[in-house]
Amino acid sequence: MSKRNKSDRHGFVFSTDPNFNFDREDDQQEETLRPAQQKLRVRIETKHRGGKTATVITGFIGKEEDLGQLAKQLKNHCGTGGSAKDGEIIIQGDQKDKVIQWLKKNGYGDTK
Repeated sequence: MSKRNKSDRHGFVFSTDPNFNFDREDDQQEETLRPAQQKLRVRIETKHRGGKTATVITGFIGKEEDLGQLAKQLKNHCGTGGSAKDGEIIIQGDQKDKVIQWLKKNGYGDTK
């Protein structure tokens, strides 16, 4: 086993850019926008889910912790399972109307 040092944590071996720096802050967290500024899109998907229907919410801008909190609130409101990953919230089942209603009630005005 080889030791991994700090400089190769991104998987880079070398760079031809003379200004390249391994220690730069690529992982800066975005600040979460207020609910009124969010432009969320709600759609129903069945692809890649074994024929099961899922409600997918996209367009959230902010921290992963805030995305997870919003997903938790939506799952509780709908009474079903789901997850939050890759900037999307996935709610099990066809819950589009419930999700849009909850989002508009809680200040997410630009929701379609």
